[in-house]
Amino acid sequence: MLAKKLRRRTNLVAGTLIVVFMVLLAVCAPLLAPYHPIDDADLMVSEEPPGVEHWFGTDSQGRDVLSRVIYGARISLSVGLISQAMNSIIGIILGLTAGYFGRWWDDMVMGLTNIMLSIPSVVFALAIMAVLGPGLINVFIALGLTNWSYTCRITRSQVLFTRDLNYVKAAEAIGLSRARIMFTQILPNIVGPILVIATLGVAGAILMEAALSFLGLGTQPPTPSWGGMLAKAREQLFITPWISIFPGLAIFVTVLGLNLLGDGLRDILDPHSMSKQ
Repeated sequence: MLAKKLRRRTNLVAGTLIVVFMVLLAVCAPLLAPYHPIDDADLMVSEEPPGVEHWFGTDSQGRDVLSRVIYGARISLSVGLISQAMNSIIGIILGLTAGYFGRWWDDMVMGLTNIMLSIPSVVFALAIMAVLGPGLINVFIALGLTNWSYTCRITRSQVLFTRDLNYVKAAEAIGLSRARIMFTQILPNIVGPILVIATLGVAGAILMEAALSFLGLGTQPPTPSWGGMLAKAREQLFITPWISIFPGLAIFVTVLGLNLLGDGLRDILDPHSMSKQ
């Protein structure tokens, strides 16, 4: 029975396997990387193409590209997870309170949400980074304040539907506090769509971090990050293409896995899609 269900949802299985693989790659980076990504630099073997000793080749400073890609997974995944966690917390709190309390608070939150949705995320993140300056901690802050509006709107719409259901009315009748009703009665029953948005948000945050690092505003050299590796390799794209191909593939595979996982979760958690199967 389980095998049949999994065969129907190849996107969920493929996405889960890719995400688990990338997480294990990041966690076990010191064990899996054949060289140190920063210290093991040898100009005698700089810009070597992929071979037996260096599977992904070496960069202009003689550092192993495979090792830097593996360690770069730590930066990308940590930025994606932490920044999306910040976005989810902000969006859930604002969406819960706006949908449950309504009135002027709902109007104010939705007005702020619409303003955030009208500003491209890249522009807003660049504005924050221009104020704070480059650096990994500032990337967390910039991306953690950028994409909460999607979570807020989804949470609010679910709360508007849920707050009039019988179990919520019963909780109000027995005298539970508003905070307890929101976080123990409503939130657990609307977590499905929020989880899907969060999964897709991690993929978006990884792409955004790569873009910021590519522009020189993210993780600073010599710390390995996929976006930073792409920025360094753009001047040698046609001379040493392997320096840019492999970090680009890492970004592509990770984002693809997260999107497949989010799509599969939506198929499971969406009651309309379940009813069609």
